[in-house]
Amino acid sequence: MTKHSQVLVADIGGTNMRLARILADGTIAEETRVQADLSRFKHDNPESAMEHVLETLCSAFLPLLDKARTGAIGIGFPGFFIGNSGVLAGSPNLPQLHNFALAEELGKRLAVRVEAQNDALCAAIGEHRFGAGKGSENLLHVTLGTGVGGGLILNREAYTGEHGMAMEFGHLRVVRSPDARACGCGGKGCVEAYASANAVADRYAIQTGIVTDCGSIHIAACKGDAAAISVLQEAGSYLGQALAEAIKLLDVETVTISGGLSGAWNMLYTPLMEDLNENLIPPLKGNIQVLCSTLDDRGGLLGAAVLAGVKESPAQGI
Repeated sequence: MTKHSQVLVADIGGTNMRLARILADGTIAEETRVQADLSRFKHDNPESAMEHVLETLCSAFLPLLDKARTGAIGIGFPGFFIGNSGVLAGSPNLPQLHNFALAEELGKRLAVRVEAQNDALCAAIGEHRFGAGKGSENLLHVTLGTGVGGGLILNREAYTGEHGMAMEFGHLRVVRSPDARACGCGGKGCVEAYASANAVADRYAIQTGIVTDCGSIHIAACKGDAAAISVLQEAGSYLGQALAEAIKLLDVETVTISGGLSGAWNMLYTPLMEDLNENLIPPLKGNIQVLCSTLDDRGGLLGAAVLAGVKESPAQGI
């Protein structure tokens, strides 16, 4: 950040990616969304998958690089990273990728320093530095989107775990019955199968026969739709149960939540807190604050900016 006054960042999903140009004070100067489709294509070998990822990211970043010089690029990517090395150990969206030096290889092609980390951990970093978790010593952050992700800040530092897989919150098991719902990880009964946007949409379709998204389900719930209210409250309940298990291990006082499903906060919050406190050990009951993100789903972008070198507080309006 000494030579350049801005960084470029990306928050990458399986089908779309959001890109932004962020100034040194944390102001988002430009933001765009492009189609990625990283998980749609099947690859015969790891080399093909790596090339597809690199070409997709280069094509997305080059127009921004052509418009303005930048000091670095930060990327939040869905997968498991080995510490802070920028090496992707594996990714559910691209199972062919193993030990892929994403940051290094992309940096070579774009001739700029690249930092890469798990997308949910980037969201945790952004929320801790700029959002609802600002000022907290420790923070558990949960992302409620197509799946459920988690990121952990301990002693004001992002915690990755020994294998880059810390806080796989979406795969905490909340149901152990024989008919527990299947999860994309291959297991059953995971919180992702009960409290993700996809899970809410699936449950609503089963109950009503209507196939729609969680945004429309939330609107229906606010209008009194009993099925919509039920599936959202159920999601909040399971989320509270999972949070209780995580907090009993971590003893973290502050939790923040972001992602598309957090738009239904008014339906999620009460059952979430009820089940959280019901399942906590007595000394913790009533002492945990669970907050909705204040970053308008930009936590991942801002967290990636921190990776790239942004250190100052953002201007008002972020």
